[in-house]
Amino acid sequence: MTVQELAKALSLEVLAEPEPDRKAAGGYTGDLLSWVMGRAAADNVWVTIMTNINTVAVATLVDVACVIIADSAEIDDDVVAKAAEKGVNLYRSAASAFSLCASLASLL
Repeated sequence: MTVQELAKALSLEVLAEPEPDRKAAGGYTGDLLSWVMGRAAADNVWVTIMTNINTVAVATLVDVACVIIADSAEIDDDVVAKAAEKGVNLYRSAASAFSLCASLASLL
């Protein structure tokens, strides 16, 4: 499933979608960036509430398929711009991380 298909299936708000055809494989949920760096895998869908600029850096380092910001967490425009610049697909949802992960499990 591509991240664009995933975004539509989950009714996600598109913040940055530079690679809409990127394939998603598996998922990871976490908010401690150093923990995510060591445990998430390439092509994962990363669900988090972290919205600072370092989130984009970790997403790039790990090479996740996309980042989904849960619980409608506020995100600054500069973070969204950096995600687009670095090729990070970035979405947001009003749903909780728990709900998103339950839905992801059935889609992936």
